Amino acid sequence: MMKVAVPLALATAMTVGISHADVPSVVVDIAPVHSLVTQVMGELGQPTLVISPGASPHSYSLRPSEAQALQDAGIVFWVSAGLTPWLADTIVTLAPDATRVELLEVNGITELVMRDNALFESHGHEDDADEEHEGEEHEGEEHHDDDGEHDEHASDSSGDEHDHGEHDPHAWLDPSNAAIWLDTIADELSKADPSNSETYKANAASGKAELEQLKTDVQEILDPVRNRNFIVFHDAYHYFENAFDFPAAGAISVSDASKPSPARIQQIRDRVAQANVTCVLTEPQFNPDLVNTVLDGTNAKTSSIDPLGSHLDVGPTLYNQLLRELATTLADCV
Repeated sequence: MMKVAVPLALATAMTVGISHADVPSVVVDIAPVHSLVTQVMGELGQPTLVISPGASPHSYSLRPSEAQALQDAGIVFWVSAGLTPWLADTIVTLAPDATRVELLEVNGITELVMRDNALFESHGHEDDADEEHEGEEHEGEEHHDDDGEHDEHASDSSGDEHDHGEHDPHAWLDPSNAAIWLDTIADELSKADPSNSETYKANAASGKAELEQLKTDVQEILDPVRNRNFIVFHDAYHYFENAFDFPAAGAISVSDASKPSPARIQQIRDRVAQANVTCVLTEPQFNPDLVNTVLDGTNAKTSSIDPLGSHLDVGPTLYNQLLRELATTLADCV
């Protein structure tokens, strides 16, 4: 008789039983985080994605259905005001009673300081100013109340305690951060829905195991092309570069995707010409004329990438597909 393998998370759900009665209504900002939440929720429920695939998270107008989803939310998982400045007040207004989890403020994650310069040091991370919430600079910043429970309104502050503009918000591109978030997601769901706590935590454990394999796979993809120089259109890949020790040489636009100055464009052109830059990575939603200006007169290739995976199917597999595709595209381009 043929034996059918049952995934760990599904097997756990089958053994401990599933109760849909108390599963909270969950809303998520971007597709990669939605993918992580979907993994943890499994068969118990489906989170609602607020920002449509292909749209820029830096500025977005909610559709009526998305605004209604926020009003109905029991839990909102979002990255930070640094990524979606328009969403901070919107969440408070539309979902005042929801548990609001700002993932960039989760204890233990690695945070990287925003890079303002057009050109980066080619290799090494001495100047990256990498930080972890567990480190010295973040001591005393744990978002818990005196009883040790999560402060569900910790992100409601006006910014007095945290300057969101200092840190690069694209933290999901470090799979070690994603692993911590899986546990955070499972913990928050378990608080809201204790009867399914074992399922949430088993699903998170399964997702973390897949992330370990993902990290190995990405390293193997990148190893043959290390020490090659590349430029990115939009400085959104700092976490990926840092996690896999594959730094970019510069970015045409800063992290918030604002329009670059002529002086910045000239700096990038000079770097491409002088540093044997073999690849400029573009993004589908940005002006291709700027890339053509940078590439003019060089032999550098160009390929398109997207930190949100907007062309991928939304769901539990999107996150891992996104990072593998980033690595493959980068390796092929350089």
